[in-house]
Amino acid sequence: MNNQQLWQRYQDWLYYHSGLELYLDISRMRFDDALVESLIPKFDKAFQDVAALEKGAIANPDEQRMVGHYWLRNPDLAPNEALKKEITEPLAQIADFVEKVHSGTIKPPSAVKFTDIISIGIGGSALGPEFVAEALAPDFPTLDIHFIDNVDPAGIDRVLNRLKDKLKSTLVIVTSKSGGTPEPRNGMLETKLAYEAQGLDFAQYAIAVTMPGSKLSAVAQAENWLTTFPMQDWVGGRTSEMSAVGLLPAALQGIDIQAMLAGAKEMDEATRIASLKGNPAALLALAWYYGTNGQGQKDMVVLPYKDSLLLFSRYLQQLIMESLGKETDLDGRVVHQGIAVYGNKGSTDQHAYVQQLREGVANFFATFIEVLEDRTGSSAEFEPGVTSGDYLSGFLQGTRQALYENKRDSVTITIKQVNPRTVGALIALYERAVSLYASLVNINAYHQPGVEAGKKAAASLLALQESVLNSLKNTPQSLDLATLAAQAGAEDQIEAVYKIVRHLAANNRGIVLEGNLAVPSSLKVGKK
Repeated sequence: MNNQQLWQRYQDWLYYHSGLELYLDISRMRFDDALVESLIPKFDKAFQDVAALEKGAIANPDEQRMVGHYWLRNPDLAPNEALKKEITEPLAQIADFVEKVHSGTIKPPSAVKFTDIISIGIGGSALGPEFVAEALAPDFPTLDIHFIDNVDPAGIDRVLNRLKDKLKSTLVIVTSKSGGTPEPRNGMLETKLAYEAQGLDFAQYAIAVTMPGSKLSAVAQAENWLTTFPMQDWVGGRTSEMSAVGLLPAALQGIDIQAMLAGAKEMDEATRIASLKGNPAALLALAWYYGTNGQGQKDMVVLPYKDSLLLFSRYLQQLIMESLGKETDLDGRVVHQGIAVYGNKGSTDQHAYVQQLREGVANFFATFIEVLEDRTGSSAEFEPGVTSGDYLSGFLQGTRQALYENKRDSVTITIKQVNPRTVGALIALYERAVSLYASLVNINAYHQPGVEAGKKAAASLLALQESVLNSLKNTPQSLDLATLAAQAGAEDQIEAVYKIVRHLAANNRGIVLEGNLAVPSSLKVGKK
């Protein structure tokens, strides 16, 4: 296409939401009218499917769960009064608790006010709050937030060591739906030990965000923690940012959570429209379908041109990949669906992997996130009529054009500024696009057997470790790996046994390895 044709295509496919001041441009995805026409029946069904979800249809048949993250920003849509209360009551509880923390009515035993937060979670319970904190926290937040989102001991130590002298004024939020997930449980226990080492009563600093009746809820109640906020059974981790999971830490930092909810609600209203061109989430789903041939054949590269949106690609990575990465479709056929998501930020990427995007393997489509407002206040000109923001905008437009010229497709989302309302809208936009795309490719976006399989495999390895240690405990002499595996009842898992004892030996856990480390089968395993 020549420039005039591209300009016309841009106008033909541009979506603009005047209330949110949000633009969506899919004109540089090179789909044709025939594809659009062929997908209209699929979109009609997708609109019906998502409408059914909002009305309370069972979305996760494995666990007989509804999916109601849409209700979180509009409780009046909840199917009954009981579910509506599950939203409105926690919102009131958050507002009351946050006001008391900020005013010092709720305070630590030996400090005037809480000054910091340690947020302990995993997956969506961590990624959503981390993204929002990076995007929206003020330069001098009411409380500074720090995240423990992994079971890496060194990573946990880094957070706790940096806060060592401030633990006495640091609030701890432990987020776990069931209370049995190992990662947040271990993070909580490690943190509790750090408090106890300073003579601090952990319970007077701790808050639980969990389902009523969970293991974590029982611990919080038994130990008399500060308070507990409920997680809803019908909200998954990757769509939980608008629940207490995300709203509580955001509000404690001084972020306007009502504006986030309002932006999400406004986007939800826009994405309910049962019209392809009038619905921004449907347009995104169309772009994804074309870009991946409806089969995940290309990756999605997310390029936000704003430092505060650095973590948006990580947030979307979980939302999209956990939702769409499925082995079978709704008819039980093996389809291996999914869209791989990765990204960094512009214009950093002008000097990083954009070279490959432009000239390397064409196995992706790009999503540019553009922010029109450069900064609060005016900008200096470093060349006549040119500011730093002009450079940033120029890099984005130039990269988009360079990619298109080399037959690399892209989507561009433009917002006026990064604020609570637009971030809420972006979250809602992508949540709805995931639902619509899942319907287009006939998969269930709201169950995750692959995640559960990984958890079960980890549990079995920890059980094997216990068997290995018991075998060594009862054997005075060193054993070769094959014999040790046999004694542990794992004759066919010698490699797993080797990796267990290697890890234990490296951490001075009473195990020694004797022999040639480059030839694992030569090793003898003994006790220190």
